[in-house]
Amino acid sequence: MNPRAEGIIALINQVALERRRRESVPGLHARVAAVKHFQQRRFMHTYSDLLASKRYGAAARFFLDDLYGPRDFSQRDAQFARVVPALVRLFPSEIVNTVETLARLHTLSEQLDSEMGTHLDAREVAASDYLKAWQATARPADRSLQIVLTLEVGSALDLYTRRPLLRHSLKLMRGPAKAAGLGELQRFLESGFDTFKAMRGANEFLDTVAARERALANALFNANLDGVRVEALRLLPPDTGTPTRAPQRP
Repeated sequence: MNPRAEGIIALINQVALERRRRESVPGLHARVAAVKHFQQRRFMHTYSDLLASKRYGAAARFFLDDLYGPRDFSQRDAQFARVVPALVRLFPSEIVNTVETLARLHTLSEQLDSEMGTHLDAREVAASDYLKAWQATARPADRSLQIVLTLEVGSALDLYTRRPLLRHSLKLMRGPAKAAGLGELQRFLESGFDTFKAMRGANEFLDTVAARERALANALFNANLDGVRVEALRLLPPDTGTPTRAPQRP
């Protein structure tokens, strides 16, 4: 098997192992789901201006739904692992690079979310709970890498908009991608391409994401939990009176 395909499959398998570990710890799956829902609220809070922007709204929504969303990707990942060799064989190398970055981001985010969940006492998350879990999890180097990988995905999509031949190649891949079981990946790539192209330049958008994500991470790491209120809490979504609850599993 192609070494690049093996590397991507190894990352997907790490995510599967992480999910199985959650299932083996009573209540952890639900607590991690609550973390993910809170993080989606946090993104909406941090980027409310971009979400409302005519120029940047679609890109912010793309990040929210496809990179920060709480959806369960377990079935998609299982299907994806089976067709990675076809992906590496069929898609241009630039696309494969982006897929590999996505896999690294996905794996790291799942690991961090699991650890956050272990530091929660209940299946609900308030801002102060999130702050405490963040500091208990620590791993500042991994938090920094998580931001870097997110920005790399955005930068790659922006770069694609300046390569018309790559976009044409991606369109030609629709049929083969669907036949190979890569329809969801094809949708993600085309949606990302079209969204970033509509921005007419993503530098300001990506610079804003970089600055805000790093400022938030620094504030959370440096917050003094002994105080009655900490400045970092102002960067998190306010509690609504009904804390973010984990969805009940069927």
